[in-house]
Amino acid sequence: MPRPRLLFVSHCLPYPPDSGVTIRTYNVLRQLGQKFDVTVLAYSRRNHQPDARARAAARDALRGAGIEALEPVPIASEHSRMRRVGDHLRSVIAGRAYTYYQYRSERFRRQLREVLTRGKPELVHLDSIDVHGALDDLPGLPSACTHHDIESHALRRRAEHASSAVLRWYIGHQADLVARTERVLCPGFAANLVTSELDALRLRTIAPECSIALAPNGVDTAYFTPTSNGRPATGVVLFVGHTFFEPNRDAVEFFLADIWPRVRSRCRAASFHTIGRGSPTDRVRFAAHEGVTIHDYVPDVRPHFADADCVIVPIRFGGGTRIKILDAWAMGRAVVSTTVGCEGLSARDGENILVRDTPEDLADAVTEVIASPALREHLGCEGRRTVEQLYSWEIVGARIRELYSTLV
Repeated sequence: MPRPRLLFVSHCLPYPPDSGVTIRTYNVLRQLGQKFDVTVLAYSRRNHQPDARARAAARDALRGAGIEALEPVPIASEHSRMRRVGDHLRSVIAGRAYTYYQYRSERFRRQLREVLTRGKPELVHLDSIDVHGALDDLPGLPSACTHHDIESHALRRRAEHASSAVLRWYIGHQADLVARTERVLCPGFAANLVTSELDALRLRTIAPECSIALAPNGVDTAYFTPTSNGRPATGVVLFVGHTFFEPNRDAVEFFLADIWPRVRSRCRAASFHTIGRGSPTDRVRFAAHEGVTIHDYVPDVRPHFADADCVIVPIRFGGGTRIKILDAWAMGRAVVSTTVGCEGLSARDGENILVRDTPEDLADAVTEVIASPALREHLGCEGRRTVEQLYSWEIVGARIRELYSTLV
């Protein structure tokens, strides 16, 4: 009996899986591929695949995992300032979310029509509300939409931290446009997949009649495994995340300006390490702080997790749930986070994480973790137990496969 066909429409080609979005999308694809014949139609982001060779390598990697991926379409506004400005102007004039125009490409539409000439898929998966423009060419097909976060809510938080009144207004305006898109479209999806009960509540407030299913972020618990506890303290404080992503850049700036000086004054041997891509300007600026080492992208983050006494997540805005925390928990590492940084996860302050929000309290927590082997071991063991029970990709994937089987 032929397997049901699934068309996976994505705002990014998810390889390499080295950021929150790509890690989730890549692993969800692998899980869906166990039961469905999946065809991926995706855009290519410059930060993920900078050139044709990288795009080809990404497609080959997906093919090796049993996933068909068509030639990804670069996002025009990432390569043309004129296109980017034009997309923003069209958004303002038409009163439609900017992402409708950002992810608008005749080449993408041609590929979509070509896929549909092979026969209609039993189900369409939109990997973000951002690619809702594809629905114009998908009339009558049942579709499900993943919400990595509730985009309108994340934009409102971002507006609060914008650097100028004009920017605050514009981002807030985009939040209103996206909320309108969510309100209109989400009730029409056969399922809206959210990463946490908190995001389910947020989406239900916007679109009360939509069908919502919980599909949390996950972690590969066989790949990320605990390292030996009880070793001497290293004094290493670790942050993982690309700083071209604004919430991550703000988190590092916040940590270095307001928290790190307090930690260093109490523990001179402590060192702070970041892992992830970022602009050359930011890298130089961050590295100028005492005791700070800036790493670029690394193909394997596990040795860095293993060397860390404390994984810090000083996120102040954004949405969704943080895969970096799940990875740290799976490695048995102690985590210190803001409330926003760990929201939506099964985070229990004092059990599997320390949750603090003020600079002084965050510095106290980091210092306490460095100084106490018993606390590090307790938080690490409880974190590992949490991901084994709730967040392995096998558990998450089985839930999504079961849901999609009912939809087809």
